[in-house]
Amino acid sequence: MKRTSFAQWPCSIARTMDLLGDWWTPLVLREAFYGIRRFDEFQQELGIARNTLADRLRRLVGEGLLEKRAYQTEPVRYDYVLTEKGADFYGVLAAMSRWGDRWLSEEAGPPVTLHHDTCGHDTHAEVVCAHCAGTLTAENTRARLGPGYPPKLASRPDVVRRFAAQEGLTR
Repeated sequence: MKRTSFAQWPCSIARTMDLLGDWWTPLVLREAFYGIRRFDEFQQELGIARNTLADRLRRLVGEGLLEKRAYQTEPVRYDYVLTEKGADFYGVLAAMSRWGDRWLSEEAGPPVTLHHDTCGHDTHAEVVCAHCAGTLTAENTRARLGPGYPPKLASRPDVVRRFAAQEGLTR
């Protein structure tokens, strides 16, 4: 079955999910943040099929989240290193971890904690306003058409309705 592409949708969530493609991709990125760089290490840590891993790494390199760097010439072997774009994905994984810690942790608590080296404390992700640093929630935030929304789609009745409903929300 052919997968529907969301790459051109006017929605950053849809575009991100199109890039990720499946549940293995965020796990490969998680391992990269844990310091894993080599194909065999990714394969060993994740228990992922080699062909699946090769496909995910190829996609992450192609999308610019990882970079291949040769560490051996005969035979050629590569490290997979996070790029700036890949490193910027950390907040997404931290937010996913926070949600999972809150809603999916067992009685013993979260399986992994984050430690902020700068202040020396264990912590968790919070999504905050870039302007005032207040916590963003569904109750105090709304979606509005951005400058990159395609003009020809913005005038469609369903789109107008969706964003008008957001504007009219009373919270």
